[in-house]
Amino acid sequence: MTAQLNEKAPDFSLLDADGNVFRLQEMSGQRLLLVFYPGDDTPVCTRQLCDYRDGIEVFAELGVTVVGISPDDAESHQRFRARHDLPFVLLSDSDLSVAERYGCKALIGMKRGVFLLDEAQIIRYRHVEAVALFRRRREELVEAIRALG
Repeated sequence: MTAQLNEKAPDFSLLDADGNVFRLQEMSGQRLLLVFYPGDDTPVCTRQLCDYRDGIEVFAELGVTVVGISPDDAESHQRFRARHDLPFVLLSDSDLSVAERYGCKALIGMKRGVFLLDEAQIIRYRHVEAVALFRRRREELVEAIRALG
């Protein structure tokens, strides 16, 4: 079953760009924006994550921590993070097992999706793009986060 709005987010553990294990359950008590994206350094993904980078202060003011998830490995994430000065954690879902649980696994690769989890890890906002060329802009997400209170 895939992750649905107003349900508990499926738990997972993935490696970050520095080789550390990120465990969703350990992030309880924090609001998280999980950003599933198809790949590092691709045009739409780069624009999307740089847009979120440019608004990181707004996300922080709203008490939201941004976490990127793609199939790319740690080395790719390190280069991508450094090249674009990304201030958030990037996780590797190389086998797409987490993407599948969140409804972001495509026939080939990963779909683009964003999930806002509240402090209890309930999904309060969910959007999975039907077409990879589209993305949720920072303003749309900030508006949705503010509407949730």
